[in-house]
Amino acid sequence: MKITKLETMGNPFVTFTRVTTEDGAQGWGQLSTYNADITAQVFHRQVAPHALGTHIEDMEDTLRLIAEREHKFPGSYLRRAQTGLDTAVWDWRGKEAGQPVVSLLGGRPGKLRAYASSMKRDITPEDEAKRFLKLRDEKGFTAFKWRVGAECGRGRDEWPGRTEAVIPIVSKALGDDIDKLVDGNSCYGPQAAIAVGQILQDNGIGHFEEPCPYWEVGQTAEVRAALTLDVAGGEQDCEFTAWQLAIEHQAVDILQPDVMYLGGISRTLEVCRMGLKAGLPITPHAANLSLVTMCTMHLLKAIPNPGKYLEFSIEGLDYYPWQDGLFLGDPYRIENGHAIVPDSPGWGVEIDPAFLAKATWQESTL
Repeated sequence: MKITKLETMGNPFVTFTRVTTEDGAQGWGQLSTYNADITAQVFHRQVAPHALGTHIEDMEDTLRLIAEREHKFPGSYLRRAQTGLDTAVWDWRGKEAGQPVVSLLGGRPGKLRAYASSMKRDITPEDEAKRFLKLRDEKGFTAFKWRVGAECGRGRDEWPGRTEAVIPIVSKALGDDIDKLVDGNSCYGPQAAIAVGQILQDNGIGHFEEPCPYWEVGQTAEVRAALTLDVAGGEQDCEFTAWQLAIEHQAVDILQPDVMYLGGISRTLEVCRMGLKAGLPITPHAANLSLVTMCTMHLLKAIPNPGKYLEFSIEGLDYYPWQDGLFLGDPYRIENGHAIVPDSPGWGVEIDPAFLAKATWQESTL
C-alpha cells in the first residue's frame, strides 16, 4: 500500500503527524518535541519526498533510504523528523491489524510500573520531598527520580549546597522501600561525578543518570568503573555509532534511548537489540506527556530486556503549559504506581480536535 500524503499539525513545542495511504487509511504520529516547527520543515523537505510513493509495509527500509539520501545531514533534526513518519506508520499498522502497537511488537497491553520523574531544579529539597510523598500516597508510585547539579552545569550546582542537601533529605523522606534515581544532566567532570556518586550510594540511591557530559563517553566510563550503583545514559544519542561506542567502552549499566530523539520505534528497537546482545537493560527517556510516553509504554511491554520501570513525568501545566489538551480522555492515568498500556488499535490515543483546530497545518502529497 503506497503512502500518498504526509501531514504535520502543531506548534513550536509539539507537532503531530498523519500518514495516509492510497486506500484512505490513516495513522497518527508525532515529531519530537521542542522546536517542532523547525522539525516540521525538515520533515516536509527531507523526509516526505523520499517516503511518498513508497510502500508503507517497507517503512523500515524507507527510513534507511532517507538516511542514505540525506547522508550530508546526519543528526538530531533529521532523526526527530523521521520519528514523525515512523510513529504514524506504526499507528497505521495497528489500526489496519486491529491491534495495539505493543501486540505488533510481540508484547501485551496492560500495567507497566512507572517511576515518578521530577524535571525541576528550582525546587527546594524540602518541597521536592513533600510532593514525592504526596504522589506516593495518592498514586502509589514506588520509585522516584530527582535532579542534582545544574544542567550541563560545568560542575556548578543549581545553587550552592543544593545537591548535598537534596540527596539525603529526599532519600530519607522516601524511606527504604522506594527505588531512588538521580539525574545529573551532563553536569560533572569525572572526579566530581564520582564524589557525588559516593554520596548517592551512601544514601541508598541506585541509579545515577548522565553524570558527565553525554558526549564524553570516556568520562562516563570512568565514573561507572568507580561506583557500585547503576550509571545510566543515552537519552541524547541519535546515531547508532554513539550507542556502539558506549557499549564498547562499558560506559553505562543502563541504556536510555528516547524514541522521539532517536528516530522512532524502529530505530529504538535496534538499540534495544544492541543492549540485549551486551546484556544491558533499556530504561528509555520519556520526559513529557506528549506521545513519547505512550510510544515508550508500548515498547517496554514488548522488548525482552526492559528496565525496571517507565519514566513518567510528574510535571503539570506550570512546567509544560503546551501539554494542555493534547489528547481526549486520560491516557496517562496512574493506578497503584503503574501506567496502563491500552488495548485499542494503534497507539490507543485520540488527539483532541480542539488542539488540531488551533494547530499550524502543512502537507506533502504524492
